[in-house]
Amino acid sequence: MNRPSPRTVRRLIGLAVLVLWEAVPRLGILPELFVPPLTKTLVVLWSDRLIYLSGLMVTLYEVAFAMLIACGAGIALGAVVGGVAVVRNLMLPVVSSLYAIPIVILYPIFTAWFGIGSESKIAFAGVYGFFPVMLSTAAGIRTIDEQYLLAARSMGATLPQLIARVIIPAAIPTVLAGLRLGGALTIIGVVVSEMLTSASGIGYLVTINRTILDSPRVFAAIIVVLLLSIMFDVAVRAIERRTLAWQNAGRRVASTEDVRAARLPAPATA
Repeated sequence: MNRPSPRTVRRLIGLAVLVLWEAVPRLGILPELFVPPLTKTLVVLWSDRLIYLSGLMVTLYEVAFAMLIACGAGIALGAVVGGVAVVRNLMLPVVSSLYAIPIVILYPIFTAWFGIGSESKIAFAGVYGFFPVMLSTAAGIRTIDEQYLLAARSMGATLPQLIARVIIPAAIPTVLAGLRLGGALTIIGVVVSEMLTSASGIGYLVTINRTILDSPRVFAAIIVVLLLSIMFDVAVRAIERRTLAWQNAGRRVASTEDVRAARLPAPATA
């Protein structure tokens, strides 16, 4: 008997979640205050679509600029840290330690510096997503085989050519993995900051409806956030498929001779 494909299993799990979402509150297993039925949530989302669309535009604006900070600064600094040994030895332990700190506790500092407008949310979310992008970029740069760099230099490659033809193809798979995590954290950072201090955005809609115990509208906002995260993940996966040929470009991989040598017993010594 053939096993179902992973895609089929994922679809069945998603369908089961949707069915349970509708059935559990309808059957009274959980109160609708905790989990409203899916159909009621979708009806509210459609009836208030203009309100949610307006909030989504604000959130998208903040996410876009926060992504520029997280991805731009993260990739740039990660390339420096991964490519320059002196900077790596100096900065990597510091950045790794900062990444372990819950960044959300620093949000009051951002509001003190930038106010309660979009600027504080963009800065906070940008920093929130910066660290995984930066660390993944640094790790990707470090996996490049130095022999490829030496061969490119010996053929007269300039620095721009070295970056475009060797470093980027070799590092981009790891960078995209960090970008997926950093982008998700950026979206989370924007929504959380909107929930804390804001008068617009999807996070604000979650907070304002939560205070009046309007669960269907809270879950409608959550659906919007989920759709935004799914769209971002689909976009990153599309880029990964286009760069599939670069997955092993310029990386340190063991050759067949190395593997065979590793399996052979060590020669006896006198």
